[in-house]
Amino acid sequence: MPTVRFVREGRDVQCAQGANLREIALGEGVEIYGLKGKLGNCKGYGQCITCLVRVLNQGTDEAVSPISDLELIKLKNRPKDWRLACQTVVNESVIVVTRPQASFKNSDLMIKHAKSVELPH
Repeated sequence: MPTVRFVREGRDVQCAQGANLREIALGEGVEIYGLKGKLGNCKGYGQCITCLVRVLNQGTDEAVSPISDLELIKLKNRPKDWRLACQTVVNESVIVVTRPQASFKNSDLMIKHAKSVELPH
């Protein structure tokens, strides 16, 4: 079973291979939405871009599903490792930063630590 390491929340969550990242987060009580997303989101259809996440692959390029055409349009001019959680399928263990557009205390240190601890597979 893959593991999703949520950096901001300091949590590792196991999931089924092929699970949707948005559904994983919501099912585990991980807050993926900022204020705008809490007030209104598209419920996973990829239209509102409020479920932004940063996916830090530790393994292969196949750790998550390839970026979709919809994401290419919606995420134009955003960092290459940003994804829409609702459009992302987890195939292998990954490290995820929720709400990457919002800074958080010690983010660089927390990311470095998250990368240094081996992910369960």
